[in-house]
Amino acid sequence: MSTDPWDEWQDQTVTLRPLLGSGGMGDVYGPPVAVAVLLDESTRLVRDADAAEVVSSATLYADPGVVAPPGSTVTLPDGSVRTVITTSVHHADDADLAGVEVALT
Repeated sequence: MSTDPWDEWQDQTVTLRPLLGSGGMGDVYGPPVAVAVLLDESTRLVRDADAAEVVSSATLYADPGVVAPPGSTVTLPDGSVRTVITTSVHHADDADLAGVEVALT
């Protein structure tokens, strides 16, 4: 039996391609990584990096080590590809309960 509190909730796997930067040939992405997540496909209003209001159609909750900068792409279990709007790291007194919240287009 696992002692990781996330194991009970992370029932989906997505593919993340982290945005590394942009160059003369366009955006540069890292290699695809499979990430176990809790997926919430409800719609909500969030603020992007420029503080503009943007509609998010899905939110991922993952382990605190997940790196998903805005502009990264995420392929959901249904095959749809979404773009990261914002990433928030949540800290807790108990390090096992910390996590990352990723808002997607």
